[in-house]
Amino acid sequence: MAHTVKIGNIIIGHGFPLVLISGPCVIENYETTFLIAEFLKKLSVKLDIPLIFKASYDKANRTSIRSFRGPGIENGLEILQRIKSELNIMVLSDVHRISEIDRAAKVLDIIQVPAFLCRQTDFILEVAKTKKPVNIKKGQFLAPWDMLNVIEKVTSTGNEQMFITERGTMFGYNNLVVDFRGIKIMQDTGWPVIFDITHSIQLPGGSGTRSGGQREFAPVLAKAAVAAGVDGIFMEVHPEPDKALCDGPNSLRLDTLHEMISVLKAIRKAASAA
Repeated sequence: MAHTVKIGNIIIGHGFPLVLISGPCVIENYETTFLIAEFLKKLSVKLDIPLIFKASYDKANRTSIRSFRGPGIENGLEILQRIKSELNIMVLSDVHRISEIDRAAKVLDIIQVPAFLCRQTDFILEVAKTKKPVNIKKGQFLAPWDMLNVIEKVTSTGNEQMFITERGTMFGYNNLVVDFRGIKIMQDTGWPVIFDITHSIQLPGGSGTRSGGQREFAPVLAKAAVAAGVDGIFMEVHPEPDKALCDGPNSLRLDTLHEMISVLKAIRKAASAA
């Protein structure tokens, strides 16, 4: 059975338009976050692609204790609520603690389960019990068929508003590889599958006290994923990725998005007609 997820007027799933989930890795401040969100909103209208804005209020899984984590839940959710209202867009953020779930659910349209927490049963159950749509990042340590167990945890609460995000698989140390067979394997569960471009080109912990990345490969993997039939694309973006406070090496420049998304839409159209 093919499931779809409805978030406002956006429907994610088989037979529906490719969805764009995008934004900065972390909220640096209101001004930068709003600039990115406004750019993405205008681009989504121009290219006629549904948009869900993503930004983290706290990154609890940074490589180093000295790494920038974000403004925290209070200021971060306030910024997301403000941007959500001012631009009339759907917002998504990841939550890392059970104690923050209810508070975050009052603002977020979609709650994201981080890859490192995708096996944490009690955490997943509490997220699912909010009845909010849930985006579950497939851990880089899991096989695609292992996601059936994660799906069962969510649906056991009666929540069927769920989609899965592929973000690559560990390939030795400090490296990831994408097995595109996994997209079909996970779609065969019946649930929508998103492809996370930017974390699939990450080099986890590859720069000692921070992660590295290979953003030059983003277009290649994105095109392959859309050709393979994903239901949406997840990408982290920034006006100046080399100056970003989090995940800059694998974030994409705003001025590259128009061309990339145009190509992805063309591939989607051709693949759907095949």
